[in-house]
Amino acid sequence: MSRHALSIAAALALGAASSFAWAEPAAPLDRASISLGAFYTEPRINYNGETNYGRIDTGTYKTDHVTLPRVKAQLLLGDSQGLDFDYYRYDKTYSPTLSGSTNINGLPLTGNGKLDAKLKLDLANLAYKWWIGSSGGKDVFGVGVGAAYYRARVDGTASGVLNGVAGNAAYSESEHAYAPLVELGWRHAISDNVRVYADASGIKKNGGKIHGHIYGGAIGVEWYPTPMVGVVAEYSTSKISLTRDRDDTDLNVRLSGPAAYVKFRF
Repeated sequence: MSRHALSIAAALALGAASSFAWAEPAAPLDRASISLGAFYTEPRINYNGETNYGRIDTGTYKTDHVTLPRVKAQLLLGDSQGLDFDYYRYDKTYSPTLSGSTNINGLPLTGNGKLDAKLKLDLANLAYKWWIGSSGGKDVFGVGVGAAYYRARVDGTASGVLNGVAGNAAYSESEHAYAPLVELGWRHAISDNVRVYADASGIKKNGGKIHGHIYGGAIGVEWYPTPMVGVVAEYSTSKISLTRDRDDTDLNVRLSGPAAYVKFRF
């Protein structure tokens, strides 16, 4: 998935090389760009679902700080419309304490234990964006619509004591889906080599095997020591809430923290 994300980002960024000549875009916008960086966050995870060992409920589990790779790309099509792409992946182990109760073959099971697991979460957004602002202006406002792809997978082993009997069971779940995406954005050029921005996005999935929502936002500043290469610092947050209908399996993840990128513009 990460290789595909890099391919898409590179294709968007390099697409400007074959475009026709257009009027100069607004000062906060580039013809094409690609940003490569990382997101530093302290995830908060809440997961519950059925296993062979009974229903597990991790409660709100806060992991250690982690660094997640992230890729962004933008491509203008004309002077006020374009494509925006964003991808990141969470792929880390976590070991929350378990508690809960369930019934298997009519027998009540209650107990506590531990889940030694790995959670993998991929999220990719692609939006078509309209930018409002004059070519000589310092501010632009954007509205975008598109699609998001997300995939969640949990693999691990649940262990502990149920009804006074120690045991363990392997556990693996995986789901993926596409969902509609709405984005809002603002860009301001302080000078030729300094910009600030703010972004917000919302994803709502109804129907199918899973439903839920994903909300995100970011504020940041860009500095360009050279015309082609810049550095970006931002604060980003995402709230992910997904439910699988057939067994009421729930996954809730909150990711918040600073991010940094190297940005190449064309």
